[in-house]
Amino acid sequence: MKSLCPEDRILELSPERDFEEIARLLTTCAFAWDIERALEFALFRTYAIPSISGLLDRTGEFGRRAEKRYDDTELLLSEPLENGLGSPRGRAAIGRINEMHGCYRISNEDMLYVLGTFVLEPVRWLERFGRRGMTIPERQAWTNYYRGLGTRMGIADIPADFDAFAAMNADYERRHMRFASSNRAVGAATLDLLLGFYLPRPLFRLGRPMALSLMDARLLEAMGFAPPPGWLRRGVLGAMRLRAGILRLLPRRRLPRLVTARFRRGYPQGYEIAELGTWPKAGGCTGHRQAEDVRPQPEC
Repeated sequence: MKSLCPEDRILELSPERDFEEIARLLTTCAFAWDIERALEFALFRTYAIPSISGLLDRTGEFGRRAEKRYDDTELLLSEPLENGLGSPRGRAAIGRINEMHGCYRISNEDMLYVLGTFVLEPVRWLERFGRRGMTIPERQAWTNYYRGLGTRMGIADIPADFDAFAAMNADYERRHMRFASSNRAVGAATLDLLLGFYLPRPLFRLGRPMALSLMDARLLEAMGFAPPPGWLRRGVLGAMRLRAGILRLLPRRRLPRLVTARFRRGYPQGYEIAELGTWPKAGGCTGHRQAEDVRPQPEC
C-alpha cells in the first residue's frame, strides 16, 4: 500500500540527482517547523561575525524595518527551495539576491560562511531537537542543494560535502567570531522580532533568556548576550527533547507547509519577488557581485 506521507518519497530519490526535491520535502513536510527555527538561529551565527553584522547594521534596515528585512530574506531563500533553483520564481529570487549583494563589497569567505550555516545548522538542530536526525542521503541532498544555490550566487570554492563545510565554518569561526557592538545591535533587533511572533512585548523579558538557552556559550559571548541561568537552560533543552519524543508518537505531516504561502503583515495582498529586499543606492550598485544570469547546476 502506497504511503500517504510525502516524507516517504525521499527513500525513492537520489541525493545526487534529486537533491532539490529531497530538500523541498525535508523543508515543507518532514521537518517544516524545525528547519525554519534552525535557519532562524543560523542567522545569529552570521551576526556574530563583525564584518557581516557591521554591514547589516550600516544599512539601518534592522533598526527601521526589522520585520520586512526578515520577511524578505526568508521569502527570497524559500522561493528557489519550494519552486526549484531553475524555476522562473527561483531564478528571479536568486537574481534579486545577487542584485542586492552586488551593492556591497562582501568577501567570498563571508559568503561561504553564511552558506555553510544554512547547510550545517538545520542538520545539527535536528540531531538535538528533531523527532529524528537527517539520514546520510538526506544530509547529502541538503548539502548538494546549497552547493547548487551557492554556485548560482557566484560563490567560489564551495566545499564538496557536509564534512568539508563543517571544517570550513569551524576554522572561520576560530578566526572571525568575536564581539562587536554591531553583533549585539543586529542580534537584539532580530531576537525581539522573533519573540514578537509568539509573545506580547511585556513577556519579552521572559522569552529572551529562554531563546538564548538554545545558543552555545561562544555564540552568546560574541553576541554580547548574558548567558541564561543554568537551571533555565537545562529546562529549555529538556522541554525541546520532550517535544521531540512527543512528535515521534504523532502522525507525520501529509500536506506541505509552504513559507511562501504564509500571510505576512508587511504584504497583506501578497508580494512580488521584484519588490523584496533593499535598494541602497540610486543609479545602480558598484559592489563586486552583480546580478547575473543563473549558472548551470554544479556536478554533485
